[in-house]
Amino acid sequence: MEKNPINPTDDDARALARDLIGAARFGALGVIDPDTGSPMVSRVAVVPDQAGLPMSLVSDLSHHTKALKADPRCSLLLGEPGDKGDPLTHPRITLMATAQFIRHGDPEHEKLAAQFLHHQPKAKLYIGFADFQILRYDISAAHLNGGFGKAFVLTLDDLA
Repeated sequence: MEKNPINPTDDDARALARDLIGAARFGALGVIDPDTGSPMVSRVAVVPDQAGLPMSLVSDLSHHTKALKADPRCSLLLGEPGDKGDPLTHPRITLMATAQFIRHGDPEHEKLAAQFLHHQPKAKLYIGFADFQILRYDISAAHLNGGFGKAFVLTLDDLA
């Protein structure tokens, strides 16, 4: 019988997951292409919201936004390899989520936009455009790879 490669989630795994989310300024967003049904991955800007969970700023003109409006299920990969060593030994986290759009005029938009600009100040050039909205990730599960032999499955409670 093979050993389960998933470790029991502990406080170190929770802290690493929160650190990866808090430090991320971009990530790989996986969506389902509505025209083909195939997976598609796009790079998006990411910042933590006040609860420490990721959010993005997206345009209606982007293909990933079109895909999320057709099917809001998505995944977000965060964590980048360091300058040295094997890239597969560096920590990363994949968040399984459902997209939630916060448009201009929504009660939360102004507060979330200010939080986004705190971390991504250059977005000030376009955050006010009508086609841009905040994308929140309603996280259902997370898969943390903390490096070789350090795989964990986390819940939203583990991330909060």
